Amino acid sequence: MKQMRLMAFRLLCLLPVFACSACSVVAVADAAVTVVATTVKVGATVVETTVDVAAAGVKAVAGEADEEQ
Repeated sequence: MKQMRLMAFRLLCLLPVFACSACSVVAVADAAVTVVATTVKVGATVVETTVDVAAAGVKAVAGEADEEQ
């Protein structure tokens, strides 16, 4: 009986430790997802800007279709 109480006490003492480690894993995973999402957002902005600049360059070289007539 005394051994079961000791085991239960040890389990109750270790429970917060396991809970804290789970929180750490969630926090690290959340940080990783945030970094990836920010990287994708910045990459999309760069691609969008590049396409806009390229389109402006093509219009400048080729001219508008309305100006030819």
